[in-house]
Amino acid sequence: MIWDAIIAPFADFGFMRRALLGCVAISLGATPVGVFLMLRRMSLTGDAMAHAILPGAAVGFLVSGLSLGAMTIGGLIAGMAVALASGFVTRVTALREDASLAAFYLISLALGVLIVSTRGSNVDLMHILFGTVLALDNAALILLCSITSISVFTLALFLRPLVLECADPQFLKSVSGLSAVTHFTFLSLVVVNLVAGFQALGTLMAVGIMILPAAAARFWANNIGGLIVVAVTVAILSSVAGLLLSYHFSLPSGPSIILVTGIAYGVSMFFGPVGSVIAQAFPRAQINS
Repeated sequence: MIWDAIIAPFADFGFMRRALLGCVAISLGATPVGVFLMLRRMSLTGDAMAHAILPGAAVGFLVSGLSLGAMTIGGLIAGMAVALASGFVTRVTALREDASLAAFYLISLALGVLIVSTRGSNVDLMHILFGTVLALDNAALILLCSITSISVFTLALFLRPLVLECADPQFLKSVSGLSAVTHFTFLSLVVVNLVAGFQALGTLMAVGIMILPAAAARFWANNIGGLIVVAVTVAILSSVAGLLLSYHFSLPSGPSIILVTGIAYGVSMFFGPVGSVIAQAFPRAQINS
């Protein structure tokens, strides 16, 4: 029974194994980035950047169709351009960074949908917006695993300044010249991982695997190491459960994965030992345990 329900789909079908490998790669690369987004109170920035890559991916689609390389390069260029443009607007005007990002992402979303709609079909639009995790090929897996490796290495290299920036960005700016470098390196990691997630889950779902596991982990751990471990575990288990739901009940794979992750977040919000609804309602029981 357990074999047929859980193991057989991955043992019998190569597309399920490739989908699982792609989701594990995204979980290992994007989810730790999501933890730092949450700690820096920039979760909505991830959502804005996810929409920002859409026009670049759409232009890549117009040039080369559903080409992995063209859409990836287009998404990277568009995401980086929006990140730099919003930072520039924040520094030379009175507009705050969250407002400038919101403006740019709304423009990007409308432009990307318009580009795809005028030259492509509804199927193409759905592919770009929601991804096709069950159709990952070897080239896409190599890209995902490469981006994950780069992300893990970069996070390890910049771990200390990233932690300092989460705790006290003004202190980091006063004692080190790495503040600006850390900030833009981190934004680059966000864009790169969103582009990676876009290959499997689409632009609208990519940010979900980045933010939701991090938010769920907040109710289970107090330190950064614990947050990252719990968040990655939630992301991987949600990916497995979402793929199995998609396989057994013929559901869209990307939304299934994000929905399971959302359920994990909801359960954590109510029953987690750190700051959850139950923990706040019964603080003495939490202390005694």
